[in-house]
Amino acid sequence: MISDLVPSAPLSLRPRVPADLAGCAASLALVHEHSGYPINWPAAPEAWLTPPTLLAAWAAEWDGRIVGHAALCLGRDGDPATALWQARRPGAATASVSRLFVSPEARGLGVGAALMDRAVEEARSRGLQPVLEVVAAHPAAAFYERLGWELLGEVQELWPPDRHVRLRCFSAPASADPNA
Repeated sequence: MISDLVPSAPLSLRPRVPADLAGCAASLALVHEHSGYPINWPAAPEAWLTPPTLLAAWAAEWDGRIVGHAALCLGRDGDPATALWQARRPGAATASVSRLFVSPEARGLGVGAALMDRAVEEARSRGLQPVLEVVAAHPAAAFYERLGWELLGEVQELWPPDRHVRLRCFSAPASADPNA
């Protein structure tokens, strides 16, 4: 419950360590049950949280419980958001904000925005443009728009085994720092 989280300790947002993976997977299971994310439940959730292109990951902890997670992965040729960004800026390198979730009991408390800020900061520190993809019908798309992310476009993808999914691809807003 939110009331269980608010009065005690402040939110801790920190780099994820291997010991966090079980808690992250447990939180992800709650999100999947509540919101259907991820659409296809991974056979190995802890491995899913650590994709091969992972650059960095963060855990949001409140009162000893992991209530959120975000990953930053190197953008690859063929990734829809990377392709759309590179169509605007050929050769530009990207980083994809990925595996972002917030437990249902911690929603509305700024956890998702804090995770997004941290991922964008890390991407920019590496000289990479932050991008992301979200299932078009998922309510998270509105969250990214509220944060000022720019819609790059929509694409149709085929996800295993034979599911057609429409994705909305976004780019982080321009940096407020004129030197960035």
